[in-house]
Amino acid sequence: MFLLRHGQSYFNLHFTATRLDPGIEDPELTPLGHEQARNAAARLRDAGLTRIIVSPYTRALQTAQPFLALPGVSVEVMQEVRERTAFVCDIGSRPEALAERFPYHEFGHLPGQWWHDEEESEEQTRRRADAFRAAMAARDDHETTLLVSHWGFILALTGVSVMNGQMMEYDPRAAAPEQIVWRP
Repeated sequence: MFLLRHGQSYFNLHFTATRLDPGIEDPELTPLGHEQARNAAARLRDAGLTRIIVSPYTRALQTAQPFLALPGVSVEVMQEVRERTAFVCDIGSRPEALAERFPYHEFGHLPGQWWHDEEESEEQTRRRADAFRAAMAARDDHETTLLVSHWGFILALTGVSVMNGQMMEYDPRAAAPEQIVWRP
C-alpha cells in the first residue's frame, strides 16, 4: 500500500518556523500543501489505486482531493488513522461541518467528537496503528490502497518519520516497528 502524509498545513508552516503551537484548530493546507497533494496524485496516477483511506482532519481531506479524479477509486474516511493528539491543530471539526465542506465524502459514521479529548499517549497511538496494520494485512486490496494520514500515525505504523507531502510504499504484513523515536 501507499502511505502519504498530508501536505503542509498552516500549523506546519508556523510551527516549523517558531517551534510554538500557533493555536490553529483543524488547519487547512497552505498553497504549498495543495501543490504537494497535486504532485502526489500525479505520481500515483498510474498506480492502479482502488481505495483511499483518509483521516477526517481538513488537511488530510484536502490532500486526498486531487485523487478523487482517478477513475474507480473509492474513499473511506476513517477516524482510526487520525493524528496523535498533541497540539491544538489536532482538535478536529464536527462531522456536520465536514459534510458541509466536503459533500462528496461520508461522515455519518463518525461520532460528534472523533478526535482524542486530551493528549494521546504514544501507546494509544501505537495500538491504533497495530489494529490498522492487522486490518490492512487481512485485506486483498492493500496493494492498491492509499492511506492519507499524519506524522504521528505513520510513525507509529512504520517507525519512519515522514515530511509533509512525503509518500512511501508500505507492506502491512510487515512486523510492527521494534522501536519508535517520537522526538529526535
